[in-house]
Amino acid sequence: MAKKRPLGLITFDIDDTLYSTSDFVRLARANSLKAMIEMGMKIDLETATNELNEVIQEFTSNDEHHFDRLLQRLPAEVLNGLNPAILVATGVAAYHDTVVHSLVPYEDVVACLKDLHKRGFVMGVVSQGYTVKQAEKLVRLRILPFIEKRAIFISDQLGMSKGNPKFFQRAAQSQDVPCDRCMHIGDRPDRDIDPANGAGWVTVLNRRSGKYHERPGSTPPAFVIHNFWDLTELIEKEFEPA
Repeated sequence: MAKKRPLGLITFDIDDTLYSTSDFVRLARANSLKAMIEMGMKIDLETATNELNEVIQEFTSNDEHHFDRLLQRLPAEVLNGLNPAILVATGVAAYHDTVVHSLVPYEDVVACLKDLHKRGFVMGVVSQGYTVKQAEKLVRLRILPFIEKRAIFISDQLGMSKGNPKFFQRAAQSQDVPCDRCMHIGDRPDRDIDPANGAGWVTVLNRRSGKYHERPGSTPPAFVIHNFWDLTELIEKEFEPA
């Protein structure tokens, strides 16, 4: 039997890796627009959705004023005499309600993390985004009992993009683990696989959901999975805790 390789740190991307960000965001935005229409906004859901998608494309998903911008670009009669602030608040409230009730991990994620934690693997998170926003996702996904608290790395906190190999080098150094004993699992070739490869990590491409995993990267992943059962089997077969 081939000797298993030691791993001192396993990190996970959050979006479209631990949960389906694409499906969740689609649901949350639809619920927001439906609530605004029920409040009295005179527009059909399809038209409102298309316009909101344009707003997001133009101002990015991290913009905090999507609904304000949506109302600014719609004809005045669409507001039906309503105070725009009420419509925006209605949309925001519906979005937050969806976060509370529908932001959940993939069904196999918790089982996998429990198993790896029980077997002694140290696990962390590597994420691109705003600190509080990404941290809230971790809390709501209820996976923190299995995550090493000192191994949560968010681009906003580190002052560098996850697409920079230095990001992964710093994460490894903070845990005093050699880069060749670190593994990262993510769905984006450009922000997960390429930079982690550049830092000398073991890389795993999660080809499960989202729109990014099909886009080619500059370097190939060491492994490809389609769910966390695949990941559990891979680690059990090839690796052991350092």
